Amino acid sequence: MKQVQISEELFLSLMKYHVLEYDSDKEKIIKGLQQKFDSLLNRELYTKYKTALSEEEREKARQKYLNRKGIHSSFR
Repeated sequence: MKQVQISEELFLSLMKYHVLEYDSDKEKIIKGLQQKFDSLLNRELYTKYKTALSEEEREKARQKYLNRKGIHSSFR
């Protein structure tokens, strides 16, 4: 299983939330985890784009990656 790194700030916020039941950092935790999830998805799509066996799979992954990054289709 792969490991994921998070910032120390996010880790401490998660600890406070779960261990100390300190709810004031809830929005910061949600935002930080969403950003991490988005970066993981982007990395997965980029890896598929670079390692796909067929040209069709490669192009499909490339298009999904560019869509997630917000690159306008006329600029591609």
